[in-house]
Amino acid sequence: MTMTELNATQTSGSPHRTLDLTLKIWRQAGPDAPGALETVDAPGISTEMSFLEMLDVVNERMVNAGEEPIAFDSDCREGICGMCSLMINGQPHGPEKGTATCQLHMRSFSNGDTITVEPWRSAAFPLVKDLVVDRSAFDRIIEAGGYISVSTGSAPDANEIPVPKVVSDTAFDAAACIGCGACVAACPNGAAQLFTAAKVAHLNLLPQGEPQRYARVEAMVDTMDGLFGSCSNHRECEAACPKEISVDFIALMNKDYLRAKFKNRRYVSRKP
Repeated sequence: MTMTELNATQTSGSPHRTLDLTLKIWRQAGPDAPGALETVDAPGISTEMSFLEMLDVVNERMVNAGEEPIAFDSDCREGICGMCSLMINGQPHGPEKGTATCQLHMRSFSNGDTITVEPWRSAAFPLVKDLVVDRSAFDRIIEAGGYISVSTGSAPDANEIPVPKVVSDTAFDAAACIGCGACVAACPNGAAQLFTAAKVAHLNLLPQGEPQRYARVEAMVDTMDGLFGSCSNHRECEAACPKEISVDFIALMNKDYLRAKFKNRRYVSRKP
């Protein structure tokens, strides 16, 4: 038994229930190499392991056997960073609603299950290796306007700028987006409206983001349109989001975007 297995299966000296699983893992050496699903046996997996811990165990066994380990992304393993983006049995992040892959535990599966694990499938997220994709297209959207550039000076007192609670709560809900890309992977059109809308809303709803509100939404949406598909209201993005961000934010973004286009057109028409 490896150290990873030992740590995951022992609590108060008593082993947890284990599962014998069959994994079908997408293996691809690089973006231009052919890829295919590879069958990997995974016996003795503790139900207390997270999905990523299970992959760690599988990789330890593969390394010990002299095989190439499975490449996958992870970082915080606390459902915060969004790196652990996997398609599990055809569902972004797996079967549990409102749960990132790193928060998914093996008790969600049954003994003898076959689990298919694939990377995000989107033209905007080119594959790097195995289960790793390049999501830097999201960075292009943030660079276009996902920031506040005003000079704020020293930190103000918490109650100096009044913000209605409903507004602050809504902005906080939008800021919960971890940029994992599940919305894009789930969308039949590969659209990124939910991601962009969340990033727009958590700034535009607050007083600090108001001065650049319309410039921000126009720049971010125009950048998004050049990289991703169009939204056609399938709402698969909302269902797949591990933070359960509402598609209502897309409506808010669309409203601000139309206003931004009108304001800019009016400004241009008045120029000498």
